[in-house]
Amino acid sequence: MFGTHDLLLFVVSGLLLNITPGVDFAYVLSRSASQGLRGGVWASLGIGAGCMVHIAAAALGLSAILATSATAFTVVKWIGAAYLVYIGVSMLRSRAAITALAPLAPSSATKIFWQGFLTNTLNPKVALFFLAFVPQFIDAGSNSKVSAFLFLGAVFNFNGILWNLFVAWISARLLGHLGAASAVGAWLNRVLGALFIGLGLRLALSGRS
Repeated sequence: MFGTHDLLLFVVSGLLLNITPGVDFAYVLSRSASQGLRGGVWASLGIGAGCMVHIAAAALGLSAILATSATAFTVVKWIGAAYLVYIGVSMLRSRAAITALAPLAPSSATKIFWQGFLTNTLNPKVALFFLAFVPQFIDAGSNSKVSAFLFLGAVFNFNGILWNLFVAWISARLLGHLGAASAVGAWLNRVLGALFIGLGLRLALSGRS
């Protein structure tokens, strides 16, 4: 289909990769904990939009630059690491009362979306992942390899958004059962803030593998 092969295997492999906890999972969880389901939804959509940037870039060959240029990879890596640390520090410094049922203002929704977008876009390993994983499921004899790449990338991203929406729903629902206590939300937000700092430092110290 669309110049691909083993589509079912691709979907299953993609789902297993999507449910593996990482930066995206932590960001959706943190926003669901502090702003409820709507916050988690906007975080999921922002991450999905960022993922589409990587898919388009990889399909057009731009991500190959990151794979072959150590300088380009290092620059993007450090920018992404700094941004993750910034988000983590912001969470740790937050002193506002947090509740899973807090109303979400339009400006907050926009901020959450763009934070999710940048969290994903500024992670060079996402670009390298698509460049390494997706081509394995493209027919070598296909005359429309770019279309096949975009199709597979869209399938992977769609499943990823569905998973993140589920994470947002279940985390917001669990906090609701806990009485939407601000103390619980604040505690979880700070724990995730520390996690983001750790992820940022890990990204900064990692190589291209």
